[in-house]
Amino acid sequence: MALPVKHHTRSKVGKRRSHLALKKTNLSVCPNCKGPISGHKICRQCGQYKTQEKAVKLTK
Repeated sequence: MALPVKHHTRSKVGKRRSHLALKKTNLSVCPNCKGPISGHKICRQCGQYKTQEKAVKLTK
């Protein structure tokens, strides 16, 4: 089994992991019901996507 050649300091590891943090998702406003929606998704309240009524209505 291979062993690491050199020790990695905490700062070096932290610099590498600095890009792994989760980012907040941007919410938009539904043009029909004014509810919050994620981008490129069907509205959970009214079931519309880009001013078109979709057959499947999401309920939670």
